[in-house]
Order: sequence, then structure tokens, then C-alpha cells
Amino acid sequence: MGLIPAPRNTWYVVGASKDFATAELQGRVVCKRPIVIWRTSDGDVLAYDDRCAHKRFPLSKGRLMDDGTLECAYHGMRYDVSGKVVIIPSHPSGPISPQAKLKPFPVIEQDGLVWLWPGDAAKSNTRKPPRTPEIADSEWDTVIGEPMETPANYMLLIENLLDITHFYPLHDGNIGDIANSAIPIELEEGEVEGNQYVMTIREAENYKQPSYLTDWFHYETVDRKHTHCLQCPGFTRVVMRNAPPGKLGGGLHKGSIERGYVLMHSHTPVDDNRHIWRWYLSTPADHMSAGDPSMTAAKRAASMFPDVVAEDHWALEQQQAMFQYGDEGYQEVFLKPDKALRRARQIVQQMLREEQPEATASEAAE
Repeated sequence: MGLIPAPRNTWYVVGASKDFATAELQGRVVCKRPIVIWRTSDGDVLAYDDRCAHKRFPLSKGRLMDDGTLECAYHGMRYDVSGKVVIIPSHPSGPISPQAKLKPFPVIEQDGLVWLWPGDAAKSNTRKPPRTPEIADSEWDTVIGEPMETPANYMLLIENLLDITHFYPLHDGNIGDIANSAIPIELEEGEVEGNQYVMTIREAENYKQPSYLTDWFHYETVDRKHTHCLQCPGFTRVVMRNAPPGKLGGGLHKGSIERGYVLMHSHTPVDDNRHIWRWYLSTPADHMSAGDPSMTAAKRAASMFPDVVAEDHWALEQQQAMFQYGDEGYQEVFLKPDKALRRARQIVQQMLREEQPEATASEAAE
């Protein structure tokens, strides 16, 4: 497998709602597209091509004026909230070309996250962003990690998240052990609101928890259900439920005997070699940790989780570095637990094939 480009006709996270203060310009790159984003005084989040229509200067380096227009820092051209140029200082009385406007990008803000569609805007209603209800629900305590620019193709993170047989040896001593590798894996597939998903399901009985999980969730020996679901190319949802043997089944919620988390990951491609990785860790608000009873399970886990992330980050960098060499007879060997990884690739590659006609048309127009 070579590096897999990211499909554009899908939703990607560009930040949490709290990241977008009113009248603050921010620059992003999503799927090789430079984008300027800001929240208006009316509370809406807008996104446009980050290049001034005049000389390509990044508008995210400009400023928002008192009247709500965006002023380019190079020549002072101003854009209104529809993306049209309304003021040109160098010829204030002259006509303004109808081409002096910005390309908009669809944005949806829901459940505490802001999502952007970098592809064909006319197709943005064919899929909806995955729901993340725990982030906005007071019944859950949620910690949002800092965004990480990760020097690796986004698909490497997706495969890392779907395949927890790497918990040994990569995470041995914190969240992993060799027994985890032997847990049987079931596969589930389907479609939700236009998004094809693939999910792994691992269930174990009388499983002795690794040290970090005992610290966060109390129980040393548990029955456990662990799912990892790629909900769309930009988002993976992980749910872990633990309970004393014979007690699993009531669900993870406030007041429940079950302990565990909902751990969500967004992977937003910058280009073929980089992506922005964000994680969101939620536990029921009344679940306190064993390692520090003064901390909720979410806050305790989030304080220790960066150690785990650093190990994954290192592994992704090492994998990415190997793509600089030609295959020359090299071929990846797939193992039985890799079925979800293969399906994830197939889903993404099908999305890319569906985008090819519009990419060809776009190139012809240029």
C-alpha cells in the first residue's frame, strides 16, 4: 500500500466549539485546502478559501473590522460575510469584479465540535457528521486533548485505532498486555446518515486489567466489551465498558456499576503526509478514579493518556518514514485481526473513486 489520499467529500473536525471565539480569525489546512475560519457576532462559524482573490495573501493573517468585514493585511481588500469583496482601497469608486469573491466551505457545529466539508459543497447534504453527544452532555465529564500535528498519513492513525493488537508490545505496562492480543475480534459494518462505518468488537471474561485501566476504572478483574468504530474517514469512536465478572450489561452511564470511557479521535488530513489528531475522553460525571479519588475518571485518565499517545505518535512517525523507500518487492502481510483495517482502506478507496470524475472536471476547468 502506498500513501492513501484523503477523500474530500466528507466531514472533518476543525476544532471544538470553544476553540472559536467571536471575531477571531483562524487558519486551517484540510485536505490540501487553505481555509480561514471565524465566528461572527451572530454566533455562526464561517469558512472560506484562505487566499485573497487579489494576490493570494492568507486572509487568516488579516483582521476583522468593526462592521464585520474581513480586511486583507496586504492591500486592504475587504470581504463581507458572504465572501464578496465590498471595499478596494486602491480604487474606491471603481466597479468591483464579480470574480472578487471567496470560495465558501460548508460548516456544521454540533455536539461541541465544528466540522468542515472540504469537497464539493453541493454534495455536503449527502452525509452528516457523526454525533458526539457526550461532549455536550452534563451527565458526562469530558476532557479534550490539545490538537497534535502528526507527521504521518491519516490512514496510519485509523489503522492504529482499529487494531489494538499493538497494545502489546507498544503499550505494555500502561494500557496493554499480551493477553489483549488474543481476545477474539468480531466485525460489524453498516451505514449511518450517509457514512459507511466499520467496527471491531472485542469481548473478554475474567480479564485482568492492565495497570492504567485499574487506576482509572477500579476493577482489577473484569468482563469487558471494547469497540472501535471508524465512523467516517475523519472520526473514530472507541467505547470501553468494564464490570466485575458476571455484572456487565447495564450500560455505561451516571450511577452505573460499569466503568469505562467513550474515547473519540478526530483525524483531519492536512496533506498526504500530515494530519491533525485530536482526542476527546468522556466518562460518566460521577465516576471517580481509583488512582486519585479526588479526580473524575475522565480527568485522571486524561492526565495519564498523553503517555499512551506519545507511544502511538512515535510508531506513526516510524511507519511514515518507511514510505520514502520504494517497495521493490516488499509487500505488507495481513493477519487475521487486520480485517477491519482492510475494510477501512476499501471504504476510503471507494470514496476516492467516486470523487475522480469531479476532480477531472475541476482540472479541465483550470
